[in-house]
Amino acid sequence: MARGRDAVLCLVTDRHRLCPATVAFDAARRRLVDQAKWAVTSKVDLIQVRERDLETAALADNVSELLTVTRDTATRLVVNDRLDVALACGAAGVHLRADSIPIAAVRRLAPAGFLVGRSVHTAREATDASDADYLVAGTVFPSPSKALAHRLLGVDGLRAIVAAARVPVLAIGGISLDTVDAVAATGAAGVAAIGLFMQSPGETKERACAATDLRAVVSGLRARFDRVNTAP
Repeated sequence: MARGRDAVLCLVTDRHRLCPATVAFDAARRRLVDQAKWAVTSKVDLIQVRERDLETAALADNVSELLTVTRDTATRLVVNDRLDVALACGAAGVHLRADSIPIAAVRRLAPAGFLVGRSVHTAREATDASDADYLVAGTVFPSPSKALAHRLLGVDGLRAIVAAARVPVLAIGGISLDTVDAVAATGAAGVAAIGLFMQSPGETKERACAATDLRAVVSGLRARFDRVNTAP
């Protein structure tokens, strides 16, 4: 999981952020596949499939489609909290909610090399999740994915989680090229994001539901992490 001093980058999917609500499900699903292709081309490390409103069969179909894009590449695909779907489809791993099943239970069922991530919101949760392969800590900054009243970690909260964790920590929530320097300075291993890696629905027909070339964003993120990590 760890890339040494290189930033670990995770695209978290949300077809509702990628496409307007007026777009049919099949079209939105195809755009997710297109976005995954850009993630692979840009050498994003992880894709977390987080389509929480889908029924099991539709989610499994979506995961299987995305796996055809990531298979035999450096990009690994994990499924948000649905261990059953992750195992049935042959995904690289599962990403567990903070209140989900114990990591040890996943290990007993999963094959060797299966990635297990967990979301955390406090330093105590990070300590308790020491048997994960990586953690996702948030919400750091205000984000369209969370209600305005949602509790924010801020940079100080993220730093406390990084200090308590024994595995790589990815920051999530409102991450942008303008805030990533502050994230890198906490010692976080990288970032997980929806909006940063997926285009918000455009207001014109031409821009609606289109995949986005991620190469500039990914190279910019890695450059900023490199600069912070190599600073004297």
